[in-house]
Amino acid sequence: MNSIFLMSKTSILVTGAAGFIGFHLSRRLLIDGYKVDGLDNINNYYDVSLKQSRLAILKDFSDFDFHKIDLIDKLSIDKLFKEKKFDFVINLAAQAGVRYSIENPYTYLESNIAGFLNILEACRNNPVKHLVYASSSSVYGANKKMPFSTHDNVDHPLALYAASKKSNELMAHAYSSLYNIPTTGLRFFSAYGTYGRPDMALFMFTKAILAGEPINVYNHGKMKRDFTYVDDLVECIVRLIPKPATPDKSWSGLNPDPSTSFAPYKIYNVGNSSTVELSRYIEIIEEKLGKKAIKNFLPMQVGDVPDALAEVEDLQREINFKPSTPIEVGVSNFIDWYIEYYKVKL
Repeated sequence: MNSIFLMSKTSILVTGAAGFIGFHLSRRLLIDGYKVDGLDNINNYYDVSLKQSRLAILKDFSDFDFHKIDLIDKLSIDKLFKEKKFDFVINLAAQAGVRYSIENPYTYLESNIAGFLNILEACRNNPVKHLVYASSSSVYGANKKMPFSTHDNVDHPLALYAASKKSNELMAHAYSSLYNIPTTGLRFFSAYGTYGRPDMALFMFTKAILAGEPINVYNHGKMKRDFTYVDDLVECIVRLIPKPATPDKSWSGLNPDPSTSFAPYKIYNVGNSSTVELSRYIEIIEEKLGKKAIKNFLPMQVGDVPDALAEVEDLQREINFKPSTPIEVGVSNFIDWYIEYYKVKL
């Protein structure tokens, strides 16, 4: 696959390479034969040792170079781009977390807005074939029409994290329009899998259940999520890399489609296009662990949404693939990894 790119050792920058999705993507690209430069600031938002474990795996590849740089360090970003001349850039570095954004709003302006601007400027001054960047399903905010479609307006975010991701899409469009930079934004839906983040539900639930501690079950377990296994998500990114966004010749300013443009700009949903209720999600974890959870039922959290379901027809049409890993398989893989990584004795 993509053999035309592999012949010349295509150079790809992955920002957030020590993060959950960034690690999995970097490893896949290295296995596929790409030259990968990983960038990460290794912040302490969660356990740094987990990030170091991911990096240790990546550093075993001879075609991987790591750069400890913060996205807001414009001078270092510019220097890296000038020296390396990347073919493609995958921007996954960001301050994540809807709930954290309510308590620490300024962090999101730095990483997700100022940091992304530095990436856009670097791509402008050091042209790349394609900039792919992480957006989020959280941009749908107060939207109620299901499934969520990239063709619908998303101007009612419920938290600053969502607003920052919507801002990234708008910023990317401006640069696609002004400087003809092909940009593709990916709205990820509830990514999960091995080497996942400790602040994510699957990780927290597994840890608490094993320890015999209670778990907080918001909206009394009635929330529905479109859980997307990380390997499926990575497959989508890999297939999209050699498919730069192109102008949509049918686009009209009289009836503007939010997902495309007269500029080389595109937005896709990346989700499993099926939902699982939170209560069922917990049952699957319990079944795998052979242990019941102690549940602390709570109302919906501020900034959260009750349901999320991705419409992925555009994505499937473009890359002939859609995420489909069953939740039972993905959860089982995660728990197997968790038990081995943390040396849990059952």
